[in-house]
Amino acid sequence: MTDKNIETRDRLIFAMDVPDCDRARELATELDDAVTFYKIGLELMMSGGYFELLDWLLARDKKVFCDLKFFDIPATVGSAVRRLKDRGASFVTVHGNQSIMQAAAENKGETLKVLGVTVLTSLDRGDLDDLGFDCNVEELVLSRARRALEAGCDGVISSGLEVPRLREHVDPKLVVVTPGIRPVDNKPAGDQKRVVTVETAFANGADHIVVGRPIRDAEDPRAAAEAIQASIRTAVGT
Repeated sequence: MTDKNIETRDRLIFAMDVPDCDRARELATELDDAVTFYKIGLELMMSGGYFELLDWLLARDKKVFCDLKFFDIPATVGSAVRRLKDRGASFVTVHGNQSIMQAAAENKGETLKVLGVTVLTSLDRGDLDDLGFDCNVEELVLSRARRALEAGCDGVISSGLEVPRLREHVDPKLVVVTPGIRPVDNKPAGDQKRVVTVETAFANGADHIVVGRPIRDAEDPRAAAEAIQASIRTAVGT
């Protein structure tokens, strides 16, 4: 585990992957204090009302991760991050090369943290071959994490499988957010290929985990979130 004075309940980030903002509000109301940190991404952005939802969550003392994966010419990414920096979000994601990540970092302000995407957890070795990457997944994640820090980013998105290498070879100040979490080993992974359990993610050194379907699709989403929170408390020793 890393020590960054993170509130234990804030280590769980719920991926609000729902069709529209009305459903997002309903689900957040149902989850209540079982979830304190929400990830809102491209689907909600395209549904309309994205920033109204962001403000609504912030007004309820929630933290928000804007998972927008900015990827464009550096000037455009820098301008987009600059427009977002005063909206109250905690995290935003960026893709791309050194100059793109640097443009994002230069415009993030004092409170918004920029996270560089390393390798999506929906990709495996075969997918990387298709994309033309002539290296293994761990090497690519490590390279991109180092470059993200050099560019001024605060952290990265990384599968829990690669976190041990990040902790061994990259500055410990790196914030690591791990998606592809399945609370039980035999749960179906859906479109995620490189997955780990809650306990493994934190044992490997993750700072936050992102969980979507296991909460959203549960018969009782709040109970599912509380069960994951209990696993986190056990994993981090609080």
